[in-house]
Amino acid sequence: MTEPLRLGIAGLGTVGAGVIKIIRQKATLLAERSGRPIVISAVAARNRDKDRGVSLAGYAWEDDAVALAVRDDVDVFVELMGGSDGPAKAATEAALAAGKDVVTANKAMLAHHGQALAQLAEDKGCVLRFEAAVAGGIPVIKALTEGLAGNDIGRVMGVMNGTCNYILTRMESAGLTYDQAFDEADKLGYLEADPNLDVGGIDAGHKLSLLAAIAYGTQVAFDAVELEGIGKVSIDDIRQAADMGYKIKLLGVCRMTGRGLEQRMAPCLVPATSPLGQLDGGTNMVVIEGDQVGQIVMRGAGAGEGPTASAVMGDVLDIARGTRLSTFGQPASSLKPVTPSRVASPAPYYLRMGLIDKPGALAKVATALGDAGISINRMRQYDHTNDAAPVLIVTHKTTRAALDVALAAMANTGVVSGEPVALRIESV
Repeated sequence: MTEPLRLGIAGLGTVGAGVIKIIRQKATLLAERSGRPIVISAVAARNRDKDRGVSLAGYAWEDDAVALAVRDDVDVFVELMGGSDGPAKAATEAALAAGKDVVTANKAMLAHHGQALAQLAEDKGCVLRFEAAVAGGIPVIKALTEGLAGNDIGRVMGVMNGTCNYILTRMESAGLTYDQAFDEADKLGYLEADPNLDVGGIDAGHKLSLLAAIAYGTQVAFDAVELEGIGKVSIDDIRQAADMGYKIKLLGVCRMTGRGLEQRMAPCLVPATSPLGQLDGGTNMVVIEGDQVGQIVMRGAGAGEGPTASAVMGDVLDIARGTRLSTFGQPASSLKPVTPSRVASPAPYYLRMGLIDKPGALAKVATALGDAGISINRMRQYDHTNDAAPVLIVTHKTTRAALDVALAAMANTGVVSGEPVALRIESV
């Protein structure tokens, strides 16, 4: 009989418990699909006595994840602890140094240390797999590294944080303010312990940097991702964008330009009728554009026990089958350092501002835009509120640099109340 593949699982939270359930409940199916039994040798977590809703009987226990990673009866170290540094990084390094393959769901660790870990895996002849780190149950890593490997990738974009999409969807559907929708998401347990990881775009930015590395053969460069969270998006923006045929999403976009790699995670307007525009609730969506296949759209659960554990098991089964892939789709030594491009590609922009009721106010705003080389595509004015008239402008394509020049000029006109909101409109 073929020797079993023996796992050591570090981290027994929602995802770790989900992996154990799959292995216990689907042992025969997994063996049939991989050609060998999949078994768990040992586990590690912070609390041995916690009720996790799944039996740990028959598994050796380690208090220290590093000790688990180097056990002789572990072939694959499954890291589900989280955190960019600390025990997760130490145990992953120990496993690779000991010649163990690693499966992880840890986007933060890979976003900050992906190049070094991929190089270590390569030097030791190991594989480091991370399907569960990006977009939960959506097999986007496999799609980029395998199914679309024959394509030059023009653009990767998507909604990669379900919590932000839930908040923005609830603001629209229930007429909630940002703070009300945020509190609702918090009570439902959707937010990270540090909410800024979600609403600040950091979590989604980690994921985007990993996809960019695979798509363009570059070293992971999270520090080069331009980040803007959803905290400034108001219910007025939601309503008025809808009135003009758009939805607001926290959208990640990466593409290679002549100036370098563009990576940004920020609130954007997308057409309401587009696949991204129709994405509601906590669901994720990733759109990939290849020169041979055109546009590929993948939609699914971006988090949760079942979807994330499913992604972990996909990597485990590939290892059991003998599939050996480089971490980011090509040898780590061949990945190129990133030259960042700071959102130089032109796009239309949505502007919302309050105009003070003075003669010529609108003309001064139009002049500020015109002097910066920006033309107006559409404009709407709404009823006065507190001596200021809400005005919406959709520009023709322009650069963010030109728009910043125009916004600075507007601030000096004396007719704009408060700080204007400027959101990019992304073509889909």
